[in-house]
Amino acid sequence: MNKTELIAKVAEIAGLSKVDAKKAVDAAVDAVKDTLKAGDKVQVPGIITLAVEERAARKGVNPATGATITIPAKKVVKAKIGSELAAVVK
Repeated sequence: MNKTELIAKVAEIAGLSKVDAKKAVDAAVDAVKDTLKAGDKVQVPGIITLAVEERAARKGVNPATGATITIPAKKVVKAKIGSELAAVVK
C-alpha cells in the first residue's frame, strides 16, 4: 500500500473526503517526524513502536577495492512491531 492508497482507505473507513483524509494522514506523518526529531518514541500500543537509536561507528570493507574503511556513527529509526500487528501476519 502506498500513500495514495492509504489516503483512499482512510477516507473510505472514516467517511471522509479524500482531501480531508490526506490532511489527516499528512498531519499524522508530520507528528511522527517531529516526535522522532525531538528524540522521543512514538508508540501505538499493539501496533508499532518507533524510536531513534545511535548506531556506533564500525569498520567495513569497500567492496570495490577491498580497503578497510570506517563507517561513521549515525542515528537510525528502529521499529518494533506490536502484538496486534504481529498477530495479523501469523
